[in-house]
Amino acid sequence: MKVTETSIPDVLVIEPEVFGDHRGYFIESYSKIKFPSKYEQVTFIQDNESKSSLGVLRGLHYQLAPHCQSKLVRVIQGSVIDLAVDIRKGSPTFGKHVAVELTGENKKQLFVPRGFAHGFVVTSESAIFSYKCDNYYSPKHDRGILFNDPDLAIDWKLEESKLILSDKDKNQPLLKEAKDLFDYKTDLYE
Repeated sequence: MKVTETSIPDVLVIEPEVFGDHRGYFIESYSKIKFPSKYEQVTFIQDNESKSSLGVLRGLHYQLAPHCQSKLVRVIQGSVIDLAVDIRKGSPTFGKHVAVELTGENKKQLFVPRGFAHGFVVTSESAIFSYKCDNYYSPKHDRGILFNDPDLAIDWKLEESKLILSDKDKNQPLLKEAKDLFDYKTDLYE
């Protein structure tokens, strides 16, 4: 497994080794013992999968304590632009984001730690998206940031008129108006 730090050091690109031959391929998509020791406290307890069509944008989502979530995300089929936004007040990278193309072919994964909002947009005809979470979904603790917040300057790679969003995602607050964010000095893994 190859682990690469991004422009925000806590967000990691994980590239599993792919073993392929005429029959297809095999990958070990996750191994606790091979995961970076920096995140030894992360224990994934829930797996989720979604299928979406071209232009579907899901995000930017996060959960509050005590139900904060780290996620390890990947695309099984198709392609997406996946991103993590730092929403830890006081962080040197607050309001910055990392965007990575995840595809069924490149097998890359993105590790999104607690304290980040997460979202993705489908850039292929359809995509099957899979992610591991280290905490259960809690509707009561679910929050979001507006996908097109001008202060975030996210390039979703598709014209906004071609994006397909839920009503919930269309009506999230701007980052500067969000009341429920994280404190950079707080250990979100306690």
